[in-house]
Amino acid sequence: MAETELDLASDAADLTARLVDFPSESGNEKPLADAIEAALRTLPHLTVDRHGNNVVARTHLGRPERVVLAGHIDTVPIAGNVPSRLDEEGVLWGCGTCDMKSGVAVQLRIAATVPEPNRDLTFVFYDNEEVDARLNGLGHVAEAHPDWLAGDFAVLLEPSDGEVEGGCQGTLRVKLRTTGERAHSARSWMGANAIHAAAPILERLAAYEPRRPVIDGLEYHEGLNAVAVEGGVAGNVIPDACTVTVNFRYAPDRSEEEAVAHVREVFEGCPIDEFVIDDHSPGALPGLSHPAARAFIEAVGGVARPKFGWTDVSRFSALGVPAVNYGPGNPLLAHKRDERVLASKIPDAERRLREWLTG
Repeated sequence: MAETELDLASDAADLTARLVDFPSESGNEKPLADAIEAALRTLPHLTVDRHGNNVVARTHLGRPERVVLAGHIDTVPIAGNVPSRLDEEGVLWGCGTCDMKSGVAVQLRIAATVPEPNRDLTFVFYDNEEVDARLNGLGHVAEAHPDWLAGDFAVLLEPSDGEVEGGCQGTLRVKLRTTGERAHSARSWMGANAIHAAAPILERLAAYEPRRPVIDGLEYHEGLNAVAVEGGVAGNVIPDACTVTVNFRYAPDRSEEEAVAHVREVFEGCPIDEFVIDDHSPGALPGLSHPAARAFIEAVGGVARPKFGWTDVSRFSALGVPAVNYGPGNPLLAHKRDERVLASKIPDAERRLREWLTG
């Protein structure tokens, strides 16, 4: 097999290893997108479309229901963890094993081995999920070709450790800027220290009590945290500017407007000169009462859990398509230098999906 090819007849764990050995950090997904497109075009039961480095394949069997299986093909930056490695205990190591090339391998295996599913299927492979929302490939497809994403239910193959995770929390990133006046640090009283002015912001964050609402029987856990502090001019200069970057992870019962209003309320009275929204993606309600969601949970087993991180179920929710997260990776291992997945969980996730789609 050539280095640029994917063998969809291989075992799901082997296919995951092959995908990991295709480096595809965000912004550099083209070689992998090319290989996925080429492999899918060999399957006569699918039509295949492409928009940028996003590949969409669909069956057209006239079934009364359409299910979308979606997954991103990019990874966070490689940290010396490529190529992949399978150890003696059956654990597959490497960048993307968990988030989410094991899920992509399951998608590809279902695409190749279920030519006549009981529901029409759409397979979506998209780029730039791990970076700013404006770059997200699923968002680009939704804008350019919303009909490609039409469906009655969607399963996002994000890592969920083989359990269904409902909805997702929203994520809001805000830059809070304070200003001061520069001066020589030997005569600091001649200036105003912008970093010191940020102290009330940090105090509010340290004292913050997050909400833990229960929605559709799932308990979400919000969080408001500083993720960066920038300031300083030189070792002998009182700084005249400081920026505290704050990330708010909020439960899906809040709207985008409510999330922004809440953050403003938390920092009311602090000496903030600029409040700048840097990035914002809304959450998605679990939607577990939808008949397709109930049927899926019953088919794959287990007890549904909340999704604390943000995923693209939010985009499907905005399109009116109820969606859940379900993938073989453990979300606690995502983005880690020692990222890994238990290899046996990959074909197990494939088997459960196949039984649901053929039973």
